[in-house]
Amino acid sequence: MPRQTDSSCRSSPHSPILRFLGAAGTVTGSRFLVEGQRGRVLIDCGLFQGLKPLRLRNWNRFPVEEKEIDAVVLTHAHVDHCGYLPALARDGFRGPIHATSGTVGLCRIVLPDSGHLQEEDAAFANRHGYSKHRPARPLYTEKDAIRVLGQLREIPFGEALDVAPGMRVTLQPAGHILGAASVLLEVDGRRLLVSGDLGRPTHPILRPPAPPPEADVVLVESTYGNRRHDDLHLLDEFAAVVGRTAERGGAVVIPSFAVDRTEVVLHALRELRRAGRIPAMPVFVDSPMALQALAVYRDAIEANSPEIRPHLHGDDWAFDPGELIEARSVEASKAIAAQKGSLVIISASGMATGGRVLHHLAQRLPEPANSVVLVGFQVVGTRGRALVDGERTLKMLGRYVSVRAEVVSLPAFSAHADQGEIIAWLRGMPRPPEMLFTVHGEPTAAAGLRDAVTAELGWPAAVPRDQEVVRLD
Repeated sequence: MPRQTDSSCRSSPHSPILRFLGAAGTVTGSRFLVEGQRGRVLIDCGLFQGLKPLRLRNWNRFPVEEKEIDAVVLTHAHVDHCGYLPALARDGFRGPIHATSGTVGLCRIVLPDSGHLQEEDAAFANRHGYSKHRPARPLYTEKDAIRVLGQLREIPFGEALDVAPGMRVTLQPAGHILGAASVLLEVDGRRLLVSGDLGRPTHPILRPPAPPPEADVVLVESTYGNRRHDDLHLLDEFAAVVGRTAERGGAVVIPSFAVDRTEVVLHALRELRRAGRIPAMPVFVDSPMALQALAVYRDAIEANSPEIRPHLHGDDWAFDPGELIEARSVEASKAIAAQKGSLVIISASGMATGGRVLHHLAQRLPEPANSVVLVGFQVVGTRGRALVDGERTLKMLGRYVSVRAEVVSLPAFSAHADQGEIIAWLRGMPRPPEMLFTVHGEPTAAAGLRDAVTAELGWPAAVPRDQEVVRLD
């Protein structure tokens, strides 16, 4: 049975330990450090997002010496799981970063884009003088991000690999985004399973997560650990808001995660347009990173990837809603502002924390004819969460903007499993684990899943504290 200890714990010759360096008590900053007798592996290396105290943690010194980490293993390519890598490497980490082929490919898009956006945001703040810091500076640069790409190493699904002395990993499909994996780490005779972000069995593009393997200790995500998705009415509600906005002659602005969510939204628009449930209108995708990720998904469909649902194999039109316009340049992005009448704008970031979507929101939010559709989980402290919570003014780009547009939240578009789907996945384990920890969730969500695991499965479960250390023996 894993035993809790304090933060001063160090691994003994017989006691591998686990450190919760992020995603404990919060839904962001996924970082789990495992120390064995002879090796030290970090599972995920994500950025903190949301509330300012969380974002400020990105600037803190890493809790262990970066050079003493033997390897990093990634579950997937979302920035809250991989976005701190450039800083880790810049500050001394020199080991390999292991991930699936899909994750490696997407990291080559996501990480340089993250560095570029941080430089861009700092430059914008300096030009307009609204940062408290003089001068504002990025957490890391695009050059830092490009440099870390050389440390990426591909692992095929299902293939066991020694990643540090006495430490072996096996990755299996998690169905969250292309390349997403759950991680089985074998360390000093113990088996630790990290779910990563679990996809949904109803994902319209990707196959469901693979059944979980046998493990002694489990870390399971809890983003929607206390909720159930409403799939039954999702497309009806989406069609309704698009239709209402079109009747008003307005624009539908969709802040979308650049990887996977853009593809899911485009596929939904394609299906609704085919069925005649929404009118024909131009659909703009305004995010260079989203367009690069879209190309990766198109390639996977063309190549009949085993991660893609078989009925989509070879479907060249899977993401084409009829009049798709790809805004790649800054000039093309700015030109969207002049567009009148009914249209859809899909732009990053998904929680409206930065990127081109802020310019679209600043322009379109004050007009009642327009609508904003939020298609995923919105972390506390983000503009997306403020919109969900009914805020009538938002600060962005150094000024306050009135919210008069219609705001609709459709969380069932999320690529995260809900409570019932997580429990169903856990039931597939060959035997109950000795201990389960609910991570990557806001406190109520993590506690809700913990209670459901205890009540429905009868397993011991806990919500770890940030920076907590537990022994895995």
